[in-house]
Amino acid sequence: MSLTALLELKFKEESLDDAKTVMQRVLAETRAFDGCDGVEVLIDKADPTRFLAVERWASAEADAKYREWRAGDGAIQDLGPLLAGRPSLTVYDVAADI
Repeated sequence: MSLTALLELKFKEESLDDAKTVMQRVLAETRAFDGCDGVEVLIDKADPTRFLAVERWASAEADAKYREWRAGDGAIQDLGPLLAGRPSLTVYDVAADI
């Protein structure tokens, strides 16, 4: 079953240019990961420091492998200092029958 993950990020205003550069690199890796069906980034019109990454995954297993990789060898070391708060991740099953 496919799923969608929503990753909300809030960046420090002074780090916004660096954040965009890091996110371009990170999301290129994410998009190339086996089982990733795509990632779209939304930026809040009222607050351009708020990003929402909408990740589409072919399966829960693919998403789990990706999260495991990000927690280990694929950890993002340079993102943390750019953040203004803790990221929020919410995972949804795709209800194709509705």
